Amino acid sequence: MKAIICTKYGPPSVLKINEINKPIQKDDEVLIKIHASSINSADHRTMLAKPFFVRFMGGGFLKPKKNVPGIDVSGVVEEIGNNVKEYKPGDKVFGDIYDSETGAYAEYVCVNEKANIVKIPDGVTFEQAAATPVAGLTALQALRDHGKIKEGQSVLVNGASGSVGTFTVLIAKALGAEVTGVCSTRNLDLVKSIGTDNVIDYKKDDFKKSGKKFDLIIDIAANIQAKDYINLLKPKGTGILVGFSTISHMMGIGLKGRKLEKKYGLTVKAMGSAKAKKEDLTYLGEMISSGKIEPAIDRIYTLEETPEAMRYFHEEHARAKVVITT
Repeated sequence: MKAIICTKYGPPSVLKINEINKPIQKDDEVLIKIHASSINSADHRTMLAKPFFVRFMGGGFLKPKKNVPGIDVSGVVEEIGNNVKEYKPGDKVFGDIYDSETGAYAEYVCVNEKANIVKIPDGVTFEQAAATPVAGLTALQALRDHGKIKEGQSVLVNGASGSVGTFTVLIAKALGAEVTGVCSTRNLDLVKSIGTDNVIDYKKDDFKKSGKKFDLIIDIAANIQAKDYINLLKPKGTGILVGFSTISHMMGIGLKGRKLEKKYGLTVKAMGSAKAKKEDLTYLGEMISSGKIEPAIDRIYTLEETPEAMRYFHEEHARAKVVITT
C-alpha cells in the first residue's frame, strides 16, 4: 500500500511517499481503508520535534516513533479481527488514532476496536469527518469541560481562524454563545462566514485594550498573559489556554492563574491536549449530521501531496482545516 514515511525529524521534505506492506488486523483490531485524514499542529510539531520536549511525549528521542504520521482519520472498515464485536465490514468510521502503531497518512491502518473511533453518521462526508477529531475534541472540551460555557455568555476566541479556532467558534455558537473572534486581516471573511458575531483584526486593533469584557476566553493563539485576564474577564470569568505555547508562558498561566482566582475570583488555566473520548466524537458527528456545525476546510490535498500540504499548513498559516484524501 502507499503511505507517507517519516524516518527522521525535519521540514516537510523529510516526508516521502512509499510502498509498504498492508497491515493485517489482530483479533481485537479493525482494518480501515482510509478515505481521508487531516493535518493538526501536533502532526507538524512531531515532524519537526519542536519544541524539544515533543521527543519525550511519545515522539521518539532520536527519530519519530511512528514511521507513518497522522492522527485524524476517516474511512471504511474492510476487515475485522476474530474478537471484534462493535464493527462490521462496510462501516464508515472516523476518529483519533494517536495510539495506533501507524498513522493516518496511508491507504490502510489497523486500529483496536476500543480505540477512539466511532461510526460516521448519515450526511457527514469523509472529508468533514477527517477534519473533526483532534480539533473538534479540543474545541469542545475547552468550551464545555474547562470553560463551563453557558447559553448567552460572551466568548472571545483568540486565534479564531485556525483548525481549533474555527471549531471553537462553531461549537460556541451552536451552544448559544455570543462569539467574538480575533484573527488577522486576511482571515476576516472566513471568521465572519462561520457565524462569528464580532470579529477583531489584531493587526489594526488591540483587543486587550478595547475595554470589553467576556465571560469566557479561549486563547488558542497563546499570546494572552495571565495579568491580561484581569481587564478582559467579567467577574467570575474564565480564561483557558489551549494547546502548547512556550514553557514560560504555560508556567505563568498555571502559577499566576491561582493568584487570580484567590484575588479576583477568576478561573485562568492551561488546558493542554484534549482527551480521547468516543462519546465526544459521537456528539461532534451528530452536530455535523444535524447541521448545527459545518467543519471549515481550507484546502484538500492527495496523499502524494502531503509534503506540500504540510508546508502550506505551516508556512502559509493555513486557515481552518487542511485535509488529505487517499
